[in-house]
Amino acid sequence: MKKDTKHIRADIVNKSLSYIYKNISTNITLDELARLNSVSRYHFHRIFKEETTQNLFERISEIRLQKAANFLITNQYSSISEIKELCGYSSHSSFIKAFKNRFSVTPSKWREGAYKNYLKRDLKFDEKINSDFFDIKPIIGVAPKRVCAYIRHKGYDSSISTVWERLIAYAYEKEINNTVQIGIFHDNPLITPYGECHYVAALEVDDSFISTNSISSLEIEESLCAIFHYEGKYGDVVKLMEYIYIFWLRDSGYESTSFPPYVIYYKNHFLKENESFNIDFYIPISVV
Repeated sequence: MKKDTKHIRADIVNKSLSYIYKNISTNITLDELARLNSVSRYHFHRIFKEETTQNLFERISEIRLQKAANFLITNQYSSISEIKELCGYSSHSSFIKAFKNRFSVTPSKWREGAYKNYLKRDLKFDEKINSDFFDIKPIIGVAPKRVCAYIRHKGYDSSISTVWERLIAYAYEKEINNTVQIGIFHDNPLITPYGECHYVAALEVDDSFISTNSISSLEIEESLCAIFHYEGKYGDVVKLMEYIYIFWLRDSGYESTSFPPYVIYYKNHFLKENESFNIDFYIPISVV
């Protein structure tokens, strides 16, 4: 495959996934995504499946249900009907059916506590979370818009280091210097198995950046965020997410939004030998 073709195909997938995540509350259609990329429906659908190994609508459904499961845990003041709309379901019955097929319980049972059994069974959920997290007091503030060059990755594990190495090499070739390193977490690893979680390694760039190779650009929108500063070692980011989602958000007076959480690395453990990190963890929120 030629470099130009590889770049075009990567850009189509990246642009489409960014659009899907941003507009997950709407009825996203094949025609819509084909127009976004200026290709035919058939051509788009074929490229998406070949590049991601997933059917487009399976992927959209996967994203909707993961977000719904997370909102049912974190957004205690939102009704099930409001959460279904946030996740793009127009029909109450179709939402209930899809959720039960995925998680084996209804949304109401999940919210009432069935999620704990699911997490314990599949992901070794630990209610005796490290008490150190309870001493962290987040800063509430408006996070600015950021334009980023990025690479997508599947899996919340040490293999993330490979995409960071590629991104840093790309930055060297393109003379992108002294930039902010950002990791975006599209999935809650308490709900989605680590190997199925979707991560983005990103470098902040200016508005004039033009994507090349298989590197695309995205925009992290300005949003109200709870910002948690934390220093730890490999594996602790998941524990921090567990604390935020299961404990902090429920009694905070805030709810999570459809924007994904992200970290700004002051020390990136995927690029360092000692596996320790220094981060600010940003979770987009709204006031209850």
